[in-house]
Amino acid sequence: MSTLQEKTPRVRAVRGDKAHTARPRGRNGSRLTRQQSRAGWLLLTPALLHSSFFLAVPALAAVFLSFTNYDFSGAWQFIGAENYVELFQDARFQAALRNTILYTIVVVPLAMILALLIALGLNQKIRGLGFFRTVYYLPVVTATVAVASVWLWIYHPGAGLANAVGSLFGMARSEWLNDPGTALPALMAVGIWQGLGAKMIVYLAALQGVSKELLEAANLDGANRWQVFRNVIWPALGPAHYFVLITAIVQTFQVFDLVFVMTKGGPVNSTTVLTFDIYNNAFEGLRLGYASAETVIMLILVAAFIYLGGRSQRKNQDA
Repeated sequence: MSTLQEKTPRVRAVRGDKAHTARPRGRNGSRLTRQQSRAGWLLLTPALLHSSFFLAVPALAAVFLSFTNYDFSGAWQFIGAENYVELFQDARFQAALRNTILYTIVVVPLAMILALLIALGLNQKIRGLGFFRTVYYLPVVTATVAVASVWLWIYHPGAGLANAVGSLFGMARSEWLNDPGTALPALMAVGIWQGLGAKMIVYLAALQGVSKELLEAANLDGANRWQVFRNVIWPALGPAHYFVLITAIVQTFQVFDLVFVMTKGGPVNSTTVLTFDIYNNAFEGLRLGYASAETVIMLILVAAFIYLGGRSQRKNQDA
């Protein structure tokens, strides 16, 4: 009898009473979800306010000013698309656009590859691991002006370290930053070197999160190092790849300090990038409307690069 009584609630739960008893749980569950949603939006509010005030509002202002001839004098006139038409007829803007795109497509993949290789090396059990991690990360926390000043000495045509090392291998002395053919590659090298630490830290954290069980299973199956990397480690790094890619694209489009300190956009506009040209047009030429049009084009380029980068990353993960 007692056994039958114990089974009765279970039978009711399986039959029609199940829906009746499940409703309170559903309401409680949905109420808990709404509470979590409200808490989430509450926590996001400071960041959303910051983004709206310091990012969205200036972006909208730049779009509006790009259709005017505002020049800091207080007076302005709506001129339509004249700024954009003039931009694409401006040789300096064309050089800045070309240099920025070239800088991005060279620096981003090379920096990601080198950072991943360094992270793989620092993920091993070697002596002095903490020292090496600190050394690689040190350029990230060093002021860009200080970094640029050191590299100015390295690239010095007479007493610089670059020519001294090159002479040991029979290379001819180069002007580096004074030669239009080598100035931009020289800046690329500095940009890659300075950004390695931040990317390396992200990859290192991702590598330490790779499933130990999968690694052990792959080793037990007789997989070699390349097979382990290709089939276990590489797929696990997908989110890290995406994060590093997006942040690297944004950073390369924002390069300014290196150009300002090391080359001033020269020689012959060979290192002029969009941010430096925007600065010149806005604060030296006092053409804020024209500089705003250039800013809008840069924002569109950044969005396009991020979209293409994210799309390619998703394809790699699916493959």
